Amino acid sequence: MPTLQRIISHPDVELFMKRDDLLDPTIPGNKLRKLKYNLEQARTEGKSTILTFGGAFSNHISAIASAGARHGFATIGIIRGEELTQSYLQNPTLSQAAECGMQLEFINRADYRNKSEKTFLGKLEQRFGDFYLLPEGGTNSLAVKGCEEILSGDDFSFDYICCAVGTGGTLAGIINSSETHHKIIGFSSLKGTFDISGIAKFVDKHNWKIISDYHFGGYGKVTNELVDYINCFYNKNKIPLDPVYTGKMMFGIEDLIRNGYFPKGSRILAIHTGGLQGIAGMNQKLKTKNLHIIEHG
Repeated sequence: MPTLQRIISHPDVELFMKRDDLLDPTIPGNKLRKLKYNLEQARTEGKSTILTFGGAFSNHISAIASAGARHGFATIGIIRGEELTQSYLQNPTLSQAAECGMQLEFINRADYRNKSEKTFLGKLEQRFGDFYLLPEGGTNSLAVKGCEEILSGDDFSFDYICCAVGTGGTLAGIINSSETHHKIIGFSSLKGTFDISGIAKFVDKHNWKIISDYHFGGYGKVTNELVDYINCFYNKNKIPLDPVYTGKMMFGIEDLIRNGYFPKGSRILAIHTGGLQGIAGMNQKLKTKNLHIIEHG
């Protein structure tokens, strides 16, 4: 179950982490939150198959496959990158998904960009029959509803609540459940200016912002500096971080603390959204590039 864990003390602020990654061993953190009401809706609609999209190391794909096996849904994963067709069993994420019974379909990147278009989805329905559709990353109104349950109890006593951001559904849920004194900060894992429209359509509060300075080159990009930070953080706090989301968020939070961003006496809560299943695959990539590897997870 989620617990609050204090991070090695900083002299001017208090920093805690909510271990939402401990929610479930195979569907951890925000993925379980996002799926809660979607699985209920799929049952209500009488759907027996869930279809979704993701990349080679997608936490979302891993979670859907695990949830399908556990709750009796057939699952189909439309995977970006047709070059993976012959090698996916060497990929820790995709091999795990296949073991859970997910049907994997690999498509080229040009076709993948059409994943939200009606014509493309119509072709998928013709091929696979009736299914419950989940978007890449799992963000929809029901996912946001589930993420509104992240904050509870002592969480509301903090001044700042921080969360890594990909599609934005998790942050939207946190914003909706936040109180007037909270300042919500999302740390983008994407390079460039973050498109806030994907969050804004789900929220009507204005106590939030996105910081885009700690992406380390973009989504899925990792440097030796980031890996060294993740390893050092684990050695100090015994908390594993993933390199795509939570590692970048925590690097950003601690950098902002050092630079006086947070007023003295601030109480800061960081949400650990999971993503640790991707470490094995990331280490494979890092080894091929002769970069430092993550020493835990």
